Amino acid sequence: MDRDTAEPRVDSFPGEAAREWVAHHQRTAAPSTYVYDFVWDITEDAVGPFCTDADGNVLLDFTAHVASAPLGYNNPKILDRLDAFDLVDPTKIAGQDFYVSGGGPPDDPDLPGPTQLMDRLTDLTSDYGLDTVFLSNSGAEAVENAIKICYAKRGHRAVTFDGAFHGRTLGALSLNRSKAVHRRGFPEVPGVVALPYCSCEGDCTCGWETDGPGGNRLADLLHHGQGVVDPAELAYVILEPQQGEGGYRVASDSFARDIADLKAEHGFYVVSDEIQAGLGRTGEMWGIDHLPLDPDVVASAKGLRVGATIANEDVFPDEKARLSSTWGAGDVLAAAQGVATIDAIEEYDLLANVRERGRQFTDLLTDLDHEHVVDVRGRGLMLAVELDSRDRRNALVEACLARGLLTLGCGHETLRLLPPLDATEREIDLGYGILADALDDPRVRRARAGGSPDESDVS
Repeated sequence: MDRDTAEPRVDSFPGEAAREWVAHHQRTAAPSTYVYDFVWDITEDAVGPFCTDADGNVLLDFTAHVASAPLGYNNPKILDRLDAFDLVDPTKIAGQDFYVSGGGPPDDPDLPGPTQLMDRLTDLTSDYGLDTVFLSNSGAEAVENAIKICYAKRGHRAVTFDGAFHGRTLGALSLNRSKAVHRRGFPEVPGVVALPYCSCEGDCTCGWETDGPGGNRLADLLHHGQGVVDPAELAYVILEPQQGEGGYRVASDSFARDIADLKAEHGFYVVSDEIQAGLGRTGEMWGIDHLPLDPDVVASAKGLRVGATIANEDVFPDEKARLSSTWGAGDVLAAAQGVATIDAIEEYDLLANVRERGRQFTDLLTDLDHEHVVDVRGRGLMLAVELDSRDRRNALVEACLARGLLTLGCGHETLRLLPPLDATEREIDLGYGILADALDDPRVRRARAGGSPDESDVS
């Protein structure tokens, strides 16, 4: 498959082979968040945003596997680097009980691994004074360990925000506020307070700003004499610089500045959940780089290929065995992929490409000015199109799919768009053309203008 000339082609979806694979898979798979019957055939051609499904359909993937495949499929910027290494078995070891060498000295090994991945992560967060990393397996674990180290150092209270999604372990679930289905019936960590997430431009309409003694909801919460939380008991505030499952809302500068001022006054930690927004997705290495707020802890995963909790050494516990995980620092292959991804972002100046292609896509979508499009928002190549109803959004996902464009929903009425970080001008034009055509599909136009909130998600 030639990336420069490939185009989506769909004969029937789902086809017979896909239906067979799905039926067989579901015989033993627990109910989860499967969106539609897309079955990637790993034995067929795929490159960049283009892939082939089990029935031979060629699809343009603007989901990036929910931001976990930042450069798409079989990208030579990644594969050429990995092909130079002779991989071994096991590629996963008990990495927080033992260490692994990639041959040669650790500052220039033959094969980069967990040690080199941690070196790069501390380099990428050095402006925030972060110098220590705990590696794990997933974004939920990265968040879970972030909140553990904050609780261990100060207080037992926490602040999260409306629309938040931070993972599915019980601690992380206690912070989620995007959909009821995530937490319903599960026990929760006590002491968590949810406040409005302010993405307002201009005058605040979300309830973050108040006429109370502090001027905003967090200041009111912590206010001496009138607040209900003792600042000394607040361990951390956790936020997504750009919400993921909550609808791709972007934090406002004034909101971030308020948090920064209160952090300076009271000393609580700020945890930046970069699981989806990090690793260049927004046009900066970290989503929080856009905001006037310095994090004390960064949680990364998805595009990094492993989970990582990054903070200053003073935030981490000194006691051995407070934190551990069998595979945590032992996934040799995933760590090498993470290193190759970071190196590709820097070597090919992909942050500049993300900003340029993001502007291109945003301008096209904004100029479309479609009657059923309520809002276009996001940063870089983490973009959202909000429709006037959930039913319309769901119909648009299906209409795009029928034309060969893979997309995903988020929030309640929002379509998310995640092209690869090295997307080309041609690929953005292709995706936009399919999306614009799909908006005029009869099933989209006939969709109900209302509809109850959708409780499905793919995180």
